Amino acid sequence: MSKIDELIAELCPEGVEFKKIKEAYQRIKGTPITAGKMKEIEDPDGEIRVFAGGKTVINAREEDIPNANITRVPAVLVQSRGVIDFIFYDGPFTFKNEMWAYTNKDRISVKFLYYVLKNNVEHFREAASGMGSLPQISLPVTEEFVVPVPPLEVQREIVRVLDNFTFLSAELSAELSAELQARKKQYEYYRDTLLSFDNKIPIVPLKDIAIDIYRGAGIKRDEVTEDGIPCVRYGEIYTTYNTWFKDCVSHTKLEYVPSPKYFEHGDVLFAITGESVEDIAKSVVYMGNEKCLAGGDIVVLKHNQNPRYMAHVLSTQSAREQKSRGKVKSKVVHSSVPSIENIEIPIPPLDVQERYADVLDNFETICNDLKIGLPAEIEARQKQYEYYRDALLTFAESGTIISRQTDRQTDRQSIIRLIQYVFGYAHITLGDVGKVSMCKRIMKDETSTEGEVPFFKIGTFGGIPDAFISQKKYDEYTSKYSFPQKGDILISAAGTIGRAVIYNGEKAYFQDSNIVWIANDESIVLNDYLYYLYQLQPWKVSTGGTIARLYNDNISSAEVDVPSISEQKRIVDVLRHFDDLCNNLSEGLPAEIEARQKQYEYYRDKLLSFKGK
Repeated sequence: MSKIDELIAELCPEGVEFKKIKEAYQRIKGTPITAGKMKEIEDPDGEIRVFAGGKTVINAREEDIPNANITRVPAVLVQSRGVIDFIFYDGPFTFKNEMWAYTNKDRISVKFLYYVLKNNVEHFREAASGMGSLPQISLPVTEEFVVPVPPLEVQREIVRVLDNFTFLSAELSAELSAELQARKKQYEYYRDTLLSFDNKIPIVPLKDIAIDIYRGAGIKRDEVTEDGIPCVRYGEIYTTYNTWFKDCVSHTKLEYVPSPKYFEHGDVLFAITGESVEDIAKSVVYMGNEKCLAGGDIVVLKHNQNPRYMAHVLSTQSAREQKSRGKVKSKVVHSSVPSIENIEIPIPPLDVQERYADVLDNFETICNDLKIGLPAEIEARQKQYEYYRDALLTFAESGTIISRQTDRQTDRQSIIRLIQYVFGYAHITLGDVGKVSMCKRIMKDETSTEGEVPFFKIGTFGGIPDAFISQKKYDEYTSKYSFPQKGDILISAAGTIGRAVIYNGEKAYFQDSNIVWIANDESIVLNDYLYYLYQLQPWKVSTGGTIARLYNDNISSAEVDVPSISEQKRIVDVLRHFDDLCNNLSEGLPAEIEARQKQYEYYRDKLLSFKGK
């Protein structure tokens, strides 16, 4: 029995207690403060964290917060409006009085409540009522919510495991972000090196290779449509497109643009309005085949160079430094056609440009693949964390594992091992740990009274075969279809139902549907432990047909308790010892009976042997 089992048995033998949040936790009120006041008192060096819902969070000095109600203990903050969510915060903080928080004298209990609420966040979002465009939950929604309150030691272990997953996810995010930055720097290094030419390659200003250069025409946000003429707005050059692109994400109607300015295949687009000197005049090359509209604050450069080469050479450090010169900075940064015309770049022969473009496209693809993979990996880890969190909390509440309908088998096994570790055992079905299988059917005319491979029909395997099959048929079926491995547990599904033996691996074939087994990899439960479990007959036998039978589903759905591998080994050793004692007794009794029989016969013969007169 695990420590958690012992605590539960000692402290709550009748099961885990459930309480309303208002009965188990203390509610904390916020501070009456407006968004305008928060902006006024914001101080990055302030010691008090102030939450206002959503992403609105500031730091401020306590003396600057009017009527401040400061919380200085760990608490769970309820974001009750907008994006309904929960925040665990351990430090001096306050929040707008339309929100509320919960605390408890024990930090672990507060963190446990946080995980329980996060596990049920969809329940609260569904309970929200609309207020304008913002959903909102009322105080009774959380006050009346019922939560499990297991012993503190159980809460502590669950919190420790979930905290560990949170740390691992954050660590992975940092590592992958660092890897992405390293790859980007590597790409930029090779790109800039490849495009650093000696004096043999002419360095020319863009105006010398420009066939035409002009500004686009303004396209407002509300003039963007789902269909129509493809177009690009200047902000999309910063946010949507990389070095070059083929398809426009936006469209508009020609009637919205009185003086349309077009761009075509191979043209370079510069964004001449931006937020920073470093990013101004970011460029992108259009590689599509449609005729598209250029929005305002875009400069279009037409040329007769290799367009992919132009895309890369205009992204180099040298080109970026030239783009940032001579800007007029007010609230935003601006560039101009004359500034762009004077950017100087190396212009090798077209065949050299082609080869450079091929190499650099390859480098960029590698970087983009990593950039695409990074959010996906982080999202996958986050989902894994949420999966484990939900499973641990569900098991703590109900003693059962969450539904496996949409879970991968590998995920199921991971969570079972985790629950074994935390709780000392896992209550599972046999289908969770392996696949129930049976042999391919052997027809009667494929068997004979003599042959090379023994064939067993029902419950006699390990004894005298019921028939034989040919070596050829055995090789054919065992290579194509599922077949037990040495150590698997064979189960009689008809006749002497439920009789189980450990398959010794000797060559044999078994009647389909009458003999089944679980293909188990022993990562969750040992075959030897399964063997002893089967003696308990945990399954229900189907009796609806002409004869009783044990079907695959009967076995898969059988519920059992499985401790950790180390505990299974201990149990198996004990039971095996009893088996040995029983076997020794079974072997010893016949010998003792035989000796007594001989003794009896001796005295019998003596007593009944009389001498004649």
